Amino acid sequence: MSALLQKLRGLRTEAGLAAPVIAPPASTDVRRLVQFRAKHTRPALPIASLDREVVGEEIAPGLRFTETHADWPSPPGIIDARFARLDDPVHGANLMHFDTETTGLAGGTGTRAFMIGAADWVGERFRIRQLTITSMSAEASMLRTFASWLNPETVLVSYNGKCYDAPLLATRYRLARLPNPLMGLRHLDLLHPVRRRWKGVWENCRLATVERQLLGVVREDDLPGSEAPAAWLTYLRGGPATNLRRVAHHNAQDLRSLAGVLLHMARIP
Repeated sequence: MSALLQKLRGLRTEAGLAAPVIAPPASTDVRRLVQFRAKHTRPALPIASLDREVVGEEIAPGLRFTETHADWPSPPGIIDARFARLDDPVHGANLMHFDTETTGLAGGTGTRAFMIGAADWVGERFRIRQLTITSMSAEASMLRTFASWLNPETVLVSYNGKCYDAPLLATRYRLARLPNPLMGLRHLDLLHPVRRRWKGVWENCRLATVERQLLGVVREDDLPGSEAPAAWLTYLRGGPATNLRRVAHHNAQDLRSLAGVLLHMARIP
């Protein structure tokens, strides 16, 4: 404290004047100050992830497309599908294996497919095509593209697709005001013949169990399907695309396993 300030205080005391009392700010003033700062202080912006690379070519705004060809046992020209309770034989060239990755596992109008995988044979090669949306607005483009891969002779192959994938896509086509291309197509849902033959023999009839028992496929570093919704939502919110790429690998293996299980069961008398 300076000597001048001490002298001034002494003079005020001699004159009988009390030192000024500074009142603490009222609680309402404090609240106003806090509210002002909260209103005018900009929140820290999230740091966008650097790993945003989604595989594939962008064929429409927000829609990615990939196509790969793999060596995989090809089907005979004609498949006896009585194991799936289809009386008429199925032409191998008409098979279309499909699988969706969705924003939730419960279904309903709030659930959408963010990835559709489809596979068929082109000559002796197994062709895998995948569509992935990176924005909500690209859904209609994805649905139209998938519809263009189907024709009235197509025979769908899925695993629980009759109860989950096909109804979900039917809902999405209806909400997008597009015709449903799956309606009226024959459908080989492999879950049902697998259950009829091996329920109670294996620990469960999940596709991962079936492919291990019948095809000897053991997945390593596989992202479970239950984690697919979080992978896509994380990407939409600016997070990394790492797990979204793992979802694509998971989806492609599902398609290969569908083809292998179908051929195995078609050979069983």
